[in-house]
Amino acid sequence: NFTYCPATGLAKGNEHSEFAGWAFPFPGVFLMEEFISEDEESEIVELMDQDDWKPSQSGRKKQDYGPKVNFKKQRLKAGSFTGLPSFSKKIVAQMKACSVLGGFLPVEQCNLDYMPERGSAIDAHFDDWWLWGERLVSLNLLSKTVLSMSCDSEDSIQLFPTFSKGNGELSPPGSLTETSACKNSDEEGIDCILSPRLVPSKEVSVAIHLPQRSLVVLYSDARYKWKHAIYRKHIEHRRICVTFRELSAEFSAGGRHEQLGKELLEIALSFQGRPV
Repeated sequence: NFTYCPATGLAKGNEHSEFAGWAFPFPGVFLMEEFISEDEESEIVELMDQDDWKPSQSGRKKQDYGPKVNFKKQRLKAGSFTGLPSFSKKIVAQMKACSVLGGFLPVEQCNLDYMPERGSAIDAHFDDWWLWGERLVSLNLLSKTVLSMSCDSEDSIQLFPTFSKGNGELSPPGSLTETSACKNSDEEGIDCILSPRLVPSKEVSVAIHLPQRSLVVLYSDARYKWKHAIYRKHIEHRRICVTFRELSAEFSAGGRHEQLGKELLEIALSFQGRPV
């Protein structure tokens, strides 16, 4: 019932929903359109398709480049991991131009293949917090889709009235004394003051539209407070998602498993890997 607006960082109430005209700040999303060119996209997909795609859950297929992990027992080892694929070296280098990706060192890459014929989807979930760090980075290839965000929290969200500039762009909520024409049974067109509105977090869902070849980064609240999903209805054509993950603090400098993290990063950033 809300759509994320990259220009303002707001989740804007959808036109035909009960939240039309309302918005709230939605922190923790970075979206860059046309992160790679059409030629680069074609080359990457061609190289991926030279390797096998393994069946995955919910009608997806996958290729994993990463360490061997047992999340339930919280165990980690290199296993047969030989690094990220060679074609990702350029992608990772390009990430350095993104303001939110300073110091981002991916230790894992997961390619997921979605097809409408297979009913491909992924349920609302959090990515693991024990092993993976704050920033989740995904490159969306071959077709557009929608990342659907939902929240199980018992908290409420404070909505603010919004207004549009003359050019149709959504403006961030300004002073709460913005006036709006109100209607009631006695008078029409009187000015009233719209106050903030509280709604339960569980009643709110936010759509983040991902164009083809776009890069999206989830961090902060969008990573830790909101679950993300891809619904079947948003897979219209073949779609490949390339997700990169960094290590958590426990496996980084000063962390309990710093040495293991360092060893895994050396393997990952050799860019000599094949799917495990």
